[in-house]
Formats: sequence, structure tokens, C-alpha cells
Amino acid sequence: MSFRPLCAALLWMLSGAAWAQVDVKGAWARPAVAGQSGTGAFMQLRSAEGAKVLGAASAAAGIVEIHEMKMDGSVMRMRAVPVLELPAAKTVELRPGGYHVMMMDLKRPLKAGDKFTIELRIERKDKSLVTQPVEVEVRSSPPGVAAPDATAKH
Repeated sequence: MSFRPLCAALLWMLSGAAWAQVDVKGAWARPAVAGQSGTGAFMQLRSAEGAKVLGAASAAAGIVEIHEMKMDGSVMRMRAVPVLELPAAKTVELRPGGYHVMMMDLKRPLKAGDKFTIELRIERKDKSLVTQPVEVEVRSSPPGVAAPDATAKH
């Protein structure tokens, strides 16, 4: 292989890394509870230069929104947020009881072991818009945390 094609291939690979606007780790979703048509998805998001998540979509659900849960007096409330800020070089955790991806009108029940894709709509620091696919695994607990043992006696 000559030097010029090798350099071109290397530049192409490096430019692909530059297109990855948000580093996503630990993406998972809870299994859908029988009789309910919604569930939550969780992950950690980090943008080196800062970005905004403007929304999300998935073929697995009819409605996909970024939600926030927080205390309002003594009541926990959940609401959709139009924009999720990703400050430069800071990890934003989407987790149970906080920010999360709310999936409603599920197209099929999601059970442990299933995988599906969520597409995040992101506004980069330069105001350009990109869609970033995220593979999500359906699990009973976050990655790295053992699932509760259903046979354990309390």
C-alpha cells in the first residue's frame, strides 16, 4: 500500500471520530411492565465541546421524549424537557429518578435481552444538527450492576 492511500484512510477514520459528537456509555432500558405501553431508557452522555440534545426517536416506540423527574415540594413530578444541555467535558447521567428517555406507545413489549436503537437529535456547538444512533439493551438493572435475584428470600 502506498503512502497516499494510507494517509487518506487514516484521515477518513479520524474524521469519523470527529463526527461522533456525543460519547454515550452504558445505554440500557427497563423491560416493559405487563399491561403498560411505556418504559424508560438510561445512559451517560458526554460532549467534549458541549452540545444539546433536542430530542430522540426510535422505531421501538411511537413517542420518544427526554424527560426529567424531580421533587416539587413533597411530590415527584415528571415532565418532558425541550432541550437537554450537555456542558463541555461534563458527563450528564440519564438515570432512574432523574433525566431519562421516556418511550411511550411501545410497538412491542420490550423484554430483558432485547436490543433496539434510539436516535438522539443533537445540536453541536457550531449549531449544526446531527442524528446519533445509540444501541440500547433491555435489562433489569444498569450495566455493571447485578440484576436482582428473583429467587432470593427476604
